[in-house]
Amino acid sequence: MTKQELVSKTEYDFNDLVEVIRILRAPDGCPWDAEQTHQSIRRELLEETYELIEGIDKNDASMLREELGDVLLQVVFHADIASAEDGFGINEVCTDVCKKLIVRHPHVFGDVTVSGTENVLANWDQIKRETKHQKSDTEVLRSISPAMPALMRADKLGKKARKLGFDFDDAEEAMPKIFEEANEVAEALAKGNKDEIAEEFGDLLLSVVNAARLAGVDSEQALYNANEKFLARFEKVEALCLASGKTVTEATREEKEYFWQESKKK
Repeated sequence: MTKQELVSKTEYDFNDLVEVIRILRAPDGCPWDAEQTHQSIRRELLEETYELIEGIDKNDASMLREELGDVLLQVVFHADIASAEDGFGINEVCTDVCKKLIVRHPHVFGDVTVSGTENVLANWDQIKRETKHQKSDTEVLRSISPAMPALMRADKLGKKARKLGFDFDDAEEAMPKIFEEANEVAEALAKGNKDEIAEEFGDLLLSVVNAARLAGVDSEQALYNANEKFLARFEKVEALCLASGKTVTEATREEKEYFWQESKKK
């Protein structure tokens, strides 16, 4: 398809997007697009993914439509880079994911019978383990990507470990571990060793994530909500400071504490 034919269209499909990216990265296309690598546009993929999640959280159909397109653009962009550098393109990407879905849904594409969602998920995990040739339980846990946000990865590690029978029974049983780790943080702070302090804070965070998971709480979402609550209360604190004739920075610690307590009142 020529450039003019693409320009004259009023509606486009997936193949048109692939062609637009190919043209942009061609020798006579856009210099910036042609120069990009997987590494150089890695951040853009992360940013577009988070913006898509924002659209989902806001339940904004218009934003969702736009951000889905931006994420799809990143997928096609990486596939076009790979066609020149890594020996595969978008067709191979589509082939792999279709094969994966067919293999992992034998109850739909084969003759396996399932009793419900839990059975489906158990089959999925088993098939995944077999196709990825994971011989040990540790390999199953290590397959959880370290590129994930740490809270999300900790939650997923806990869920995987639970399936392997390695977990607390419930959140109540997990709570003493939080207090134990908090005491170890206090001890590390008293010693003043930065490496030990960082390690103990990590252990404390992991313990909190585990207890939250067992209580049915998504740690990533819970921290997101806490961040938003902090921002809302800080805004009220600032308004109260300004009403008293001071900025937040100029207010005394006692004044800020008083205004903070006021901001928590509904």
